[in-house]
Amino acid sequence: MIPHPLALVLYERILPGSQLVNRLQDLNYRVECLAEPGRLVECAEQLRPMVVLADLEPAQKGVCAALAQLKQHAATKHLPIIAFGAEPTPGLETEAQQAGVNLVVSDTAVLNHLPQLLERALHLE
Repeated sequence: MIPHPLALVLYERILPGSQLVNRLQDLNYRVECLAEPGRLVECAEQLRPMVVLADLEPAQKGVCAALAQLKQHAATKHLPIIAFGAEPTPGLETEAQQAGVNLVVSDTAVLNHLPQLLERALHLE
């Protein structure tokens, strides 16, 4: 039996984080949650997810820096990243894109259009 794909979700805010986890599980993804950006590369290397979803809102916590490290690390640089935030500001969106994020969307978009966003992110590579 083929295991369900794994999504690694980095979030601190309960909403939309928990809603996103539920939506991913509804789409038959296994989900690993992470609250500490500093552990992102280590977890991604060990768990080998198919996709990474990251909440940009705790911007002061170094989320974009952790995403950049993920994209610079040989074992994880191939991973597609979908980043989301309440309403990503142009500056935060630019910082996320410079870090290597494939898609930057709002909380509402990630929850309402998750299947399409996953398909898009997984086909970008």
